[in-house]
Amino acid sequence: MKNLKFLVAFLFVASFVITSCDSDDDNDVLVIDDDGGDGNDDGSSFIGAVYAMTNGEGQVDGIVQGPNTIVTYGRNADGTLRGIGPVLTGGNGGDFDGGEGLDPLISAYAITKTRDNSFVLAVNAGSNTISALPVNDDFSLGDPVIQATSAEGPNSIDSYPSDQDGVNSLVLVTNITRSEFLAGGEPMHRGTVDSFWLLDDGTFQSIGSVDLDNRPSCVYIAPGGEYAIVASINAGAAGLDVGATDSEGTGATAIGNQDEVVLFGINSGSLTRLDGATSTLRGNTENRNLPSAIGSQIVEGADGNLYAVVTEAREFQANGFPPAFNALQDGSVSTWRIDGNGLTAVSLDVASGENGTGRTACWLDFTLDEETFFVSNAIEAGLASFSFNNGEVALLDQTAAQGTGAPATVPTDGTGPFDTTEGWIDMWISDDGQHLYQLFGLDGTIGIFGINGTSLTPLGEESGNLPENNTQGIVAI
Repeated sequence: MKNLKFLVAFLFVASFVITSCDSDDDNDVLVIDDDGGDGNDDGSSFIGAVYAMTNGEGQVDGIVQGPNTIVTYGRNADGTLRGIGPVLTGGNGGDFDGGEGLDPLISAYAITKTRDNSFVLAVNAGSNTISALPVNDDFSLGDPVIQATSAEGPNSIDSYPSDQDGVNSLVLVTNITRSEFLAGGEPMHRGTVDSFWLLDDGTFQSIGSVDLDNRPSCVYIAPGGEYAIVASINAGAAGLDVGATDSEGTGATAIGNQDEVVLFGINSGSLTRLDGATSTLRGNTENRNLPSAIGSQIVEGADGNLYAVVTEAREFQANGFPPAFNALQDGSVSTWRIDGNGLTAVSLDVASGENGTGRTACWLDFTLDEETFFVSNAIEAGLASFSFNNGEVALLDQTAAQGTGAPATVPTDGTGPFDTTEGWIDMWISDDGQHLYQLFGLDGTIGIFGINGTSLTPLGEESGNLPENNTQGIVAI
């Protein structure tokens, strides 16, 4: 999401053990309200659940964080949440974003669910593993099954149902970088995509791995399961020149290093790179910052075509170098139609705000009718709404929901730009389409919103069960 190790010198330091909230008192215990005051703690009233991941214990002191935990909430019909309890994933969290505690994996879908709601899947970025946790009838989670990945820092995971006997789903996982690119930092990172079969018993069977030219932020499998896209945050970054192989004589970068989104074909679980695209090339005459794509989905339009939809924080400068905080530009959304084995641009660089009101457009989710989607802007702590019509998108409301965000310029009183923001990061719309759940990455809170067509109604917040920073990932059933 943000290249903050280049943007600000700001560090959040928080202590959070598995059963402790962030506090000056190490003996403060994490309390889960089991009955919500109604005397019923058996989960029989729940219509679904929300799962949020701690990505460690709230501390920010290097790539490897503490034990990873998923906090489970029962979801009531009115959208409110009731804590069920925390479950260890069996791996460690990680921080690959410079140590300030907001969006530590720079990714979407750090946790997800299988599409039949049988398993919650999570990445353990500090352990280079993923976990599958079965969903029980009362929406609590069972013991995790753990699987190693091929490279450093798994940060996004998706699945698609399989019709093979004994197989629940195909699972794809992106890893932030390979070991040989780790020391070079975000500008030089190049990761991998791993393929696994998730068996009915929750165990994994490895299929293979594909190298990437960029640092991935998101993987998403298309309806029908024939395609997947991988979004990248450092497309066109100057650091990708180092060691690049220019097989087609293009000059500045290797083939693929400019691509913010890459299209893969899926055949029996294996991936084949088909095409890549970006909305903004390095050196563009408009001096537009390069897109750091994060939130991504593929949806089917009313015309029957598949469309890739990607959010774009505008961070790396037009020359490929990371910007200072004040050089951030308003983020955007871009879309491409999947035509056979290629990507055809439809709407490019549709702004998510203006004059610094939408600088970090980073996550998205669609309403049930797939005619509207919402985009969270992390630094501004707000949600923007967009219309969608066969790939054509338009901004409806840049402040469909608004919290407490960072100022447009670096404060002069010595505080950092992230001292005030709630940091709205990952979000998810419930299966019934009635509610949107927004994770506040610097507040330990989940915002609850009712969905009314193209608008949102604030319904309350759930606090007290998550650390105040270094969280990553939320999913709703």
